[in-house]
Amino acid sequence: MNKLKDLFHGDRTVLSFEIFPPKHDGSIETIYDTLEQLHDLKPDFISVTYGASGSIADNRTVEIASLIRNKYDLNTAAHLTCVNSSREEIDIVLERLHQNGIENILALRGDIVPDVPRKKDFAHASDLITYIKGKDYDFGISGACYPEGHPQSPDTVSDVRNLKKKVDAGAEHLISQLFFDNQMFYDFVDKARIAGIDVPIEAGIMPVVNKKQIERMVSLCGASLPAKFTKMMQRYESRPDAMRDAGIAYATNQIVDLLAHGVDGVHLYTMNNPYIARRICDNIRSLF
Repeated sequence: MNKLKDLFHGDRTVLSFEIFPPKHDGSIETIYDTLEQLHDLKPDFISVTYGASGSIADNRTVEIASLIRNKYDLNTAAHLTCVNSSREEIDIVLERLHQNGIENILALRGDIVPDVPRKKDFAHASDLITYIKGKDYDFGISGACYPEGHPQSPDTVSDVRNLKKKVDAGAEHLISQLFFDNQMFYDFVDKARIAGIDVPIEAGIMPVVNKKQIERMVSLCGASLPAKFTKMMQRYESRPDAMRDAGIAYATNQIVDLLAHGVDGVHLYTMNNPYIARRICDNIRSLF
């Protein structure tokens, strides 16, 4: 298996997927069919999100990442959040990842969850990256980036400076939050390169298949909605099949444009829907 940074070489564009674990009261078997179908699409790696609460007690990220690595023989990256974890809890997860042969971590601050007391060991993702790098493990470390700026950042200049801290701490590869206007991503990459951030930056693309989904995601990450995207939603929101097909077409067009601009990689937020991932991959496979 590869460290993620080693997947990026020459003119080759990396294609990767994100999936999430079933809820803590759901069966782990529900993810098997998703993985079987995504495996057939031959992604360069699959990342697995961490539980929203950040609790290690009900988190299944390691279990699923281990399946991807050891059963499906694919590169994987396990998300790891820190804002609601102590050093001791992070140590438990790191050891589990190591024991299961998982070599890559996407290090994140994590969401501030209402009514869940924040712990004081880690304030930022850069703190987590520094902590992991100080251990005896040899994990590949990835980080997140925000083409339109982190929602809690005062401005994009401050956001890029904080991103540079992540890279200086040891992040070797970045995955962007979703966006719907490619120019936002291109402008962000230019700023990152000027700031001395020279690691691969993957573009995060989410195919939108219903209005509620996008409203929730935009409320979380603050992505702006171009006029053509808004018109698409308004026209098709009451017709589920049409909305799904329009969302797939919009994401496909984004990816075609990104590839034409020589993007380092495309990270597809699959929402555990292999049908949509397959439709998009069928549309773009010859372009990679």
